This record gives sequence, C-alpha cells and structure tokens, in this order.
Amino acid sequence: MAARVVLREITGEEGNRLLRIVRRTSGSVVTWRRAQIVLLSAQGMSPPRISGVVFTDPDTVREVIHNFNRHGFDSLYPRYAGGRPQTFTLPKRQEIKRIALADPQDLDQPFATWSLSKLADYLVAEGVVTDISHEGLRQLLREEGVRFQAVRTWKRSTDPNFKAKRDRIVELYTLADAGEAIVICLDEFGPLNLQPQPGGKGWAPRAKPKRIRATYKRPHGVRHLIAAYDVARDRLYGHIKKRKSRVEFLEFCRYIRSLYPAQTRLHFVLDNFSPHLGQQMRDWAQDNNVELAYTPHYASWLNRIEAQFRALRYFTLAGTDHPDHATQARLIRRYIHWRKPNTDNPRLQRLVNTANVA
Repeated sequence: MAARVVLREITGEEGNRLLRIVRRTSGSVVTWRRAQIVLLSAQGMSPPRISGVVFTDPDTVREVIHNFNRHGFDSLYPRYAGGRPQTFTLPKRQEIKRIALADPQDLDQPFATWSLSKLADYLVAEGVVTDISHEGLRQLLREEGVRFQAVRTWKRSTDPNFKAKRDRIVELYTLADAGEAIVICLDEFGPLNLQPQPGGKGWAPRAKPKRIRATYKRPHGVRHLIAAYDVARDRLYGHIKKRKSRVEFLEFCRYIRSLYPAQTRLHFVLDNFSPHLGQQMRDWAQDNNVELAYTPHYASWLNRIEAQFRALRYFTLAGTDHPDHATQARLIRRYIHWRKPNTDNPRLQRLVNTANVA
C-alpha cells in the first residue's frame, strides 16, 4: 500500500501563484500539469481522485506533491538536458542574470527598465562579457528563467481569519467528495456586454478565419449571471439578471434551497461581495438550514465555481458577437442545460481542470 502523502500548508500568495500558472494558455505543459496537481491537493482532494482528473497515476501525483513539499515552486518546472555546451561559464551566467534582474537606476543608469540593447551595452561596458548578441542574450536569460514581462500588481490576504476560513472550506470540499455534505459554490459572472468577444477559436479554411466586428456600441446595458455549482453532483445552475443586488442574490439562494429537501443541511461557499453579506442574508441562512462559508479576502482560488466560469466563457462567449441580450442569455442557458448530461466531456473537463476546481 502506498504511503500517504499530504501537501504542506500553502499560503494565500502561493495559492494565487498556482492559480495564475494553471490559468495560463502558454508555457510548459509539464509545469501546468504539476501546478494543477498541487492546487487540487491544496483544495483537499486525495491523490487517487486527482489522478482521475489529470489523467495520470496516483504514484505520479504523490511524487509531484512530495517534490513540492521539499523544493516548492522549483519542483514545478522541468529540467531539460542535452544540447551544445553553454557559451558562458556558470558564474558568468549568474552575473548576467543578477544584472538583468536589478533595477537599472540602482546601477546608476538613467532609465527604469532594461532593453536587450541597453543590457548588452552595459554588460560589455562593465567588462562582464567581451561581446554578446541581442538574440544570444535573450536566449541566455530565457534559459536562466528570466523573461521580459509587464509589471503586475498583487494582493495579499489581510483577513485575520484566513486560516480558519480556508480550513473550513477545504473541510467542506472533503466532506462533499465523500458524499457526506452538500456544498454549493456561488458567485456572479459578468458583466455580460453586447460586444464582439475576442479569443474565440474554431475550424475554418486556411487563412480564412471567422471574423467579427472590431468596433461596437453598447446602448442596451449589461446583464449578470448569478450561478451556483454543486460540488458533489458536479451540477451548474444559473439565473441571468439585470442587476446583482442583495434582492436578486437572495432570490437565487431561495431557488437553490428549493432544489433540496428542507431538512437537508446545505453549505454555501461564497466570497465577500456585499450582497452576500449582511444580517438579512445571515438570518435567511439560519432560518433555512444553510451554512455560509466565506472565502478569505483576496482568496478566490478557494471557490471551485471560478473554473466553471472559464469553461462557460470559452464555449458561449469567446469569438461571438451576440445581437441582443436575449440571444446571449439563451445560449448561456442552453450551455448550462447541455452541461448536466455531458459532465464527462473531455474538452469540458480539461478546461475546468485548468483552474481551481476538483
């Protein structure tokens, strides 16, 4: 019998970093798959179940988790061997990498960012190298894991009850996977605009792709999808509304409650959006045998419905140009209805599994 492997406790920053990796549409497939395994484990899923989701064997899952416990994010990236010998020695490569990662102003340079030409000129002027081409420098930095990227912002969870909230949600997912609890993840998707949606893909004759408008007007306002995802049954529900205030959200909660026997305890996982909060919501939950489990601030990666939205966007919105809200709403409703008997669709599962869901 294989030894039990348990993922070490991860922080909110690590959870968000894993989510960013699995949401990328480019990069190493090996890294994407390993990050997916670690994220699913962080959500409380067992190695045998993870192996079924990512189409591998449980021993491989355990090895990935074990390596992540020992080496952290370094274990997610494949190590390639072979090829011609490196032009520069290891100390020289490390020095080039250090300079590339440094702020140019800290090195008394009159600019805030490096270009390949400026960096190459600086390396030659400082005697780090005698000569280096721009393409050679780019390849060297790429091999060292350094790429030219846009500056991004980030948010750290400041929730004082982060650990307690996270542990409760993971516990609920574990109970749902074991069939011992009904856990419903809720969130809003939108706004749904009447505009050409980029990013769509489809079959077409070579060099003759489907085209949609590049310019548009939006005189008809927006709509919002209020959705729920039953973790154990793998069912998606949704209502499209003009607004997403407390009135509409509570109405949707009543609908979800009506789908289950009144004596059955429900557990709602939801974020801290204002319509989800308030005494009216808490009173309703207490009167209707519902537990409200709120995710920590800036920790949406804990809500499994987020990945369902990725698949919904791909299948119903990407590459479309809906003429009116009625058409858009009809296609979304048809997708949700289609999804119920087609939860084993491989394409759907692959899209869902690229984000934070079990």
